[in-house]
Amino acid sequence: MDDKESLRVGAAVRKRRRALELTLAVVASRSGLSVPFLSQIENERARPSMRSLQRVADALETTATTLLAAADSARTVDVVRAAEHLEQMPDGVRPLVRGHHQLHAVEFTGEQDAGREYQHRNDELLYVAEGSVEVEAEGRAYRLERGDTLHLTGGVRHRWRATGPDTRLLVVAVADHIEATEPA
Repeated sequence: MDDKESLRVGAAVRKRRRALELTLAVVASRSGLSVPFLSQIENERARPSMRSLQRVADALETTATTLLAAADSARTVDVVRAAEHLEQMPDGVRPLVRGHHQLHAVEFTGEQDAGREYQHRNDELLYVAEGSVEVEAEGRAYRLERGDTLHLTGGVRHRWRATGPDTRLLVVAVADHIEATEPA
């Protein structure tokens, strides 16, 4: 197991422990490892050996291989190449992030007009990389040109349309499955 892989296993361990509704103390008792060490593993501050990982896996009624596979799906770095087609989308629409994450990012190219109004639960940012976009939000019209951004807080009703064939719009939003928090 390389260093990067061993660091990522913490989130998988924590997720499995919580799914079983076990405390760190119970996992420590079952595995023979200390609570502080298990906490460090879960918080990705310690690198378990394969032997320690197997002891944790046994305590969590799973295998080290399963924990490593779950860790693999939570990689922290993922490059999406321009030529990749991550999922079937309409022409001129391309997801920029692979999988289901806290961040949703899509690139729209060409003349796009969804013809409908949107209202998202969380914040959204529109960035015009090329061309221009017309946005209607909260009863006001905005024209965005190359390099302009528009930030919408969660709950704002809006619609947009790209106004030319050379338009490239990046839309980045906090995913709807994430709960917004109130400022302190």
